[in-house]
Amino acid sequence: MSEPKAKVMALEGNAKFQRLLAGVPETAGMKSGYVTLKRKESVGLHSTEAREEIVIFLAGKAQVYLKDKPKVFIQEKQLLYLPPYTEHDIKNIGKKDLCYVYVVSPLKNTKS
Repeated sequence: MSEPKAKVMALEGNAKFQRLLAGVPETAGMKSGYVTLKRKESVGLHSTEAREEIVIFLAGKAQVYLKDKPKVFIQEKQLLYLPPYTEHDIKNIGKKDLCYVYVVSPLKNTKS
């Protein structure tokens, strides 16, 4: 099996989604993407499942829905951490595009 290699990528265009890292064998398991949401657009309700996730907000303002929790309001240059099995949705509540990078990493297998 080949080892993951260092890589540089550009965050490009206005597409809603750009895959950055796709997991094994490109990485040791990490996945990431660049997301652009237009005004009032949301990514849709989904779960982190058995992964941790960080969301790094680069531009715009967001409302984050976390199941059974108060809404969280985020702006550019902020980071959101989502623990495993967290149901969430991210919505653009600003006047310009909301741009962010997410990174998910699988939970470490704790079985001996």
